[in-house]
Amino acid sequence: MNAKLSPQELERYARHILLRDVGGMGQQKLKAAKVLVIGAGGLGAPMLMYLAAAGVGTIGIVDDDEVDLSNLQRQIIHLNDQVGTAKTTSAASMLNAVNPHVKVVEHQMRIDETNAIELIEQYDIVADGCDNFKTRFIVSDACFFVGKTLVSAAVGQFDGQLSTFKPHLKDETGTPYPSYRTLHPSVPQDGTLPTCAEAGIIGALTGIVGSMQALEVIKEILEIGESLAGKLVMYDGLSASSFTASLAWQKDDPLNGENPTITNLLDSV
Repeated sequence: MNAKLSPQELERYARHILLRDVGGMGQQKLKAAKVLVIGAGGLGAPMLMYLAAAGVGTIGIVDDDEVDLSNLQRQIIHLNDQVGTAKTTSAASMLNAVNPHVKVVEHQMRIDETNAIELIEQYDIVADGCDNFKTRFIVSDACFFVGKTLVSAAVGQFDGQLSTFKPHLKDETGTPYPSYRTLHPSVPQDGTLPTCAEAGIIGALTGIVGSMQALEVIKEILEIGESLAGKLVMYDGLSASSFTASLAWQKDDPLNGENPTITNLLDSV
């Protein structure tokens, strides 16, 4: 790991370095890390800003959309005068302002079954904050095929959920970790679940869940604390409460079960 910290970085990350579980070596791990964030929207906005502020060395942003006025109620990485600008460009501009020591890579594109493998292979860990199921399945399956950890979150109206997926690895008992398909075995049909544009969403919720997602990414990079692999955190914004449920590997999981039926990304959706 060649991630020596400059005097300016030592000062910038001083509060991290004071932490026993981070320290100078941990901060160097963050600097050496490469994280791919899917979506520069509601979840991606706070997540990207906290990952950059934390000193994650390389941050890739995947998004093919442009900033819309209706985004600004929750997507705090974008400013009013950036309406009409590509979200990757708008987000990169903010991240460069937040921390000039971070390398930001724009991927102004929609990730799909034809490019996901090649893209994800370039990064150490993936954080998915996209807003459609097809992309979620492609990203989660691609992470499995290339052996990358995925931190995934979703929000709707006043509720959010968060988990970490490592189906390519096994726990201390030798049992595989569950995949995203433990939650959703197959892609829901269009119109089954309403989008944020259809059902609405409270803006601050994305800040809470996106920040939690950033913390889980940082924990995975540093290998500290308890991973959310095999767990699902549910957050209720109206009651300010949360609970954590267990996710268990399923023998009939189509991705990493005993007889997988999905053996390449073209089978994903």
